Amino acid sequence: MTDTASSFTSGNTADAPRSDLPELLTVLAADLRNLSYTVDGVAGILGASASEALGRDQLIPALLASERLMNSQDPALRSLAAVIRLWLLAVPQSVADIDSALPGVRSAGLAELGLVTIGSGMVQAKVDLRPYGWDANTDGSGGAELWVASDLAAHQQPGVLRHDHVLGIGRASTTLVQTTFRKHSKRTLDVGTGCGIQTFHLLHHCEHVTATDISERALAFTRFNLLLNAAELELDPRNLEARVSLRLGSLLEPVAGEQFGLVVSNPPFVITPRTGGETASDQFTYRDGGLPGDEIVASLVQSLAEVLEPGGMAQMLGNWEVVSGADWKDRPQAWLRDSGLDVWFIQREQVGPEQYAETWLQDASQNREDGQYQEAYAAYLDDFASRNVEGIGFGMIWLRRPEQESGPVIHRFEEITYPIEQPIGPHVGAAVERADWVAAHSVETAHLVVAEDVTEERHQRPGAAHPGVILLRQGAGLRRTNLLSTELAGFVSACDGQLSVRQIISALVSLLGGGEDFDEEAFRDGLLREVTNLVLDGFLLPDPEQVSV
Repeated sequence: MTDTASSFTSGNTADAPRSDLPELLTVLAADLRNLSYTVDGVAGILGASASEALGRDQLIPALLASERLMNSQDPALRSLAAVIRLWLLAVPQSVADIDSALPGVRSAGLAELGLVTIGSGMVQAKVDLRPYGWDANTDGSGGAELWVASDLAAHQQPGVLRHDHVLGIGRASTTLVQTTFRKHSKRTLDVGTGCGIQTFHLLHHCEHVTATDISERALAFTRFNLLLNAAELELDPRNLEARVSLRLGSLLEPVAGEQFGLVVSNPPFVITPRTGGETASDQFTYRDGGLPGDEIVASLVQSLAEVLEPGGMAQMLGNWEVVSGADWKDRPQAWLRDSGLDVWFIQREQVGPEQYAETWLQDASQNREDGQYQEAYAAYLDDFASRNVEGIGFGMIWLRRPEQESGPVIHRFEEITYPIEQPIGPHVGAAVERADWVAAHSVETAHLVVAEDVTEERHQRPGAAHPGVILLRQGAGLRRTNLLSTELAGFVSACDGQLSVRQIISALVSLLGGGEDFDEEAFRDGLLREVTNLVLDGFLLPDPEQVSV
């Protein structure tokens, strides 16, 4: 890590696209739009199967489809195919084809912007420049059609990635996009912005975004992407700082002493073996924070309270180590014990050291160097063994600094490995709002209704008089399943908003009680706890049309 922490305004950084040529960027954006070089435009001419394969970093179907298009009698199709082949498939194209496809900026303008090199009549991509966007209202804001520049990925070029590689639109970045609860915020922080994906989304519901990164090249790519998409993002190219501040430095160092209403981060969380004498230039900065084990995630979550204003929230992704014989949640809980923050961790997957090593060695194409691959693989295994690590968890982290007059109301550590609804962000926000409601109201006096996405399942053996298993299932959000007792099933069936929780419980007491062994107080308390959990999980909701009695 570095102590450098300063505003980044350079438009001409070595080995990165130039953002100091605003007129040329405007022309490029117009050319790309006129060409229909958009998410839908690319998918439309490649076809569904080739587009899906491209999303898995498999190029062959798109190569075959685009080769056929290059022979089309339709010049518009040939032009779009040439640009797809140039930037998505990293196949050199002729100067004539690119000049025809992008008549405003032309090959010479692309070279001046640092996007391509030209030689022997051919144009070669220096970066990946691809369409990116989202539909209106899928994340709580309006839609957008953008273009995003990043370094060519491992599947687009030979050899090991450069250590200051600027990552494009990857699985982790889209996961964070889908996870983020889109609340309005005056001042928002994007920690480890990379090529700027999170900032693009934040600009649709936040007034000002501060984006930090330890990599000067990453900030250069972000600045280029912001100015290329200035019109769509409603940015003034002459006064970018009015809505976006780019800061060079490690993690929270560039914003020391400042506070924000929302923080998002896809930090360099990949656990990497440390070696003696290594320097920052030896690390893949897009994924490696330079600390041993999972300390980069631990240090970030432990320091986030400093930059959150009262009521401010943070959402991020992370890895954590699972020591042999321990529960996965033990380590994350230890990080935030007595933090005073609302905390919610969801572990989405857990893998062993071998699979973890394979994933990240392949990610940087280190598996292409046979001799070094075995050595690097062994280093991963030795590193995990030195800390007795048997698994590595990955998941979503949500934190909130409570308002001054109140304490934490959320403390959840749960594992959800099955498919959930995406984007999940609105459901995360709804769950937080339910927790706040429970903390501020008496559940016992509330009138509840069953959520619209909830269904009930009853299972019983043939000939049995009563079901042996009763389940509530959610069809949306986190898609939880809850096993019901007979009395809790009876309670849920009565939740139509007409009676209060207390009244329904009293009716069940009258129906089920009366025996010598019946403990009415324990029955009421236990059922109320179970009902409260159903409210927290979204199975039951307060009926807004009823008043408490």
